[in-house]
Amino acid sequence: MKNKKILFIAALAAGFTACQPEFDKELTNAEYSAGEANFTTYVAIGNSLTAGYMDGTVSRIGQSYSYPNLLAQQFALVGGGAFTQPSYADDVNNLGGLLLGGTPIGSNRLVLNASTSSPEPIKGTSTIEVSNLQAKAFNNMGVPGAKSFHLLAPGYGNLGGVVAKTANPYYVRMATSPSATVLGDAMTLNPTFFTNWIGSNDVLAYALDGGRGEDRAGNTNPATYNSNDITDPNVFKSVYSTIINTLTANGAKGVVMTIPNVTSIPFFTTVPYNPLTSSVLGQGDTTVGDATIAQLNAQLYGPLKQALTAFGQGNRINLLNTTGGNPLLIRDESLEDLRLKLTAAFSSNPATAPYATFLGATYGQARQATAADLVLLTTRGVIATSPDGIPDPFNKFGITYPLQDEHVLVQSEINLINNATTSFNASIKQIAADKNLAVADMNAILNQLVTGITYDDGQVYNAAYFSTSRANTTVFSLDGVHPNARGYALIASEIIKVINSHYKAKLPLFNPAYYPGATVVTSN
Repeated sequence: MKNKKILFIAALAAGFTACQPEFDKELTNAEYSAGEANFTTYVAIGNSLTAGYMDGTVSRIGQSYSYPNLLAQQFALVGGGAFTQPSYADDVNNLGGLLLGGTPIGSNRLVLNASTSSPEPIKGTSTIEVSNLQAKAFNNMGVPGAKSFHLLAPGYGNLGGVVAKTANPYYVRMATSPSATVLGDAMTLNPTFFTNWIGSNDVLAYALDGGRGEDRAGNTNPATYNSNDITDPNVFKSVYSTIINTLTANGAKGVVMTIPNVTSIPFFTTVPYNPLTSSVLGQGDTTVGDATIAQLNAQLYGPLKQALTAFGQGNRINLLNTTGGNPLLIRDESLEDLRLKLTAAFSSNPATAPYATFLGATYGQARQATAADLVLLTTRGVIATSPDGIPDPFNKFGITYPLQDEHVLVQSEINLINNATTSFNASIKQIAADKNLAVADMNAILNQLVTGITYDDGQVYNAAYFSTSRANTTVFSLDGVHPNARGYALIASEIIKVINSHYKAKLPLFNPAYYPGATVVTSN
C-alpha cells in the first residue's frame, strides 16, 4: 500500500486515544470492585462476534477492539489476570484475510473508497498463513463461523480438513491439536469467569445465504447439516447445556448473550425493497427514467399483470409509477408456480410467443417485493446487472429479471429465522437461569439500536449502515453484520452493566465515542 492516506471516521480525542477506555466518572479507583465475581482467569467463547471480526475479516488492529479484550482491561482493575488472543502479528499491513499454502481463502478487510463512495476490500496480499500453527489455548476462544455444536466437535481445528471444509481455518491456527475441541481448549485454562456468545451462526448462516439452506427442526444429527442450515432447537438446547455445564463445573461465574434478530442488522435492513425511481432507472435523468417506465409497463409489467389477473394472481405485479419508488422484481419460492399457465398465455400472443417458454419459467413465481421482504446488503451490487445467459431485454436483475433466492429473504424464510431465534434465546435464558448466570440481552439491545439508543455519553447510537452524515454514531462495520470498534465498546459496556447488577461488581464503562468507525481511503 503506497502513498495512501487512511482516515479513521470517528470522534477521536487529541492524540488518537481510541485505544483508551473512558471510565465512569462516578467511580474512583478505590471504589472499583469485583463484587461476587472472580476475574482471575477470564475466558471468552463464541464466534466472530467474540473474535473481534469486523469489516469482513479479523485483522491485527480490529482484533484489539474485540469486546473480550476490552472487558479484560476493566477486569484487570479488580484482580483480573493476563488476557491472551490468537496472534495476528503476521498481519503486518493490517489487511486481514487468510492464506492457505500461500493461496488466499478469505477476503481482505473492507474500507470505504472515498473516490467511489463505496466499500471494497483493501488492496494488497494477506500475510496471515493458516498453516502457521500456534497450537495454544487462548483466553479469547472466539472462532469466526462457528455454530454452537462446532465448539464440541473434534477435528474442527484439523489443518487437513480446511480444503474439505470440515475444519475452520481460524480455529486451525490456534487448536492445541488436530483432534482438540474449542471448549476443551478453553477449559485447559481453568476459567474463573467466562462470557459465552455462541448461537448466532446457527440461524444467521441461513439468513446470510438468502434462505437457501434448510430448517433442520426434527433432525438431531448436525453431521448431516449443510453450512447454511438452521440448527434443530433441541440440538441447540442440548449443546448449549453441555457448554454451560462444562464452563461452570469448577464454580466459574459468567455472562451469556442472546442472539440478535436479523431485523436489527444493517445487512438486512439497508437496501430498500422499492429503490426503482425514475431517477434511478434513468441514471439521473428523470426524462429518460419516465420513458423507461412507460416502456417497461407496456412491454412487460402490463402484459404480465394482465395474464396473472386472469389466473387470480394479479396482486403479484403492479404497473410502475413515475412519482415514487417502485419495488424490485423478485422470485418467491413459496408462491404457486404458474409457469405452465403463463407459457400458454404468452404463446397465444404473437408478440410474446417466441419467448413464451422463457417467460413462463422466469415469471412463474415472480412478484414485486413488499416492505415485509428483506433485501440483502450484497444484493445492492446485483440490482440492474445482467445474469449470464438471459436474453435482452429481460436481463436486468430486479427490474426485468427476478432477483433470486440468494438475494432476498421473503416472509416464509423470515418466519423460520424468527422462530429459531426465539427458540434459541429462550433456551439461553432458561439455561442461564438454572445456573444463576447473568444474561446480556443483545437481541433487545440491538433492536433498540434500529431506532437509536441514547448512551451514557449523551450520544444517540444507531444500527444504520455507513453514511458520512451518521459516521460518528453508527456501531456497525462495513460488512453490515459485525460491530465496528465503537460497537464493540458499546457491547462491552452493556456486558459490564449486567455484571455490575448481577454480581454486585463496580466496574467502569466505556465511552463508544472514543473508538473509531469505518476506515476511509482516498484511493485504493
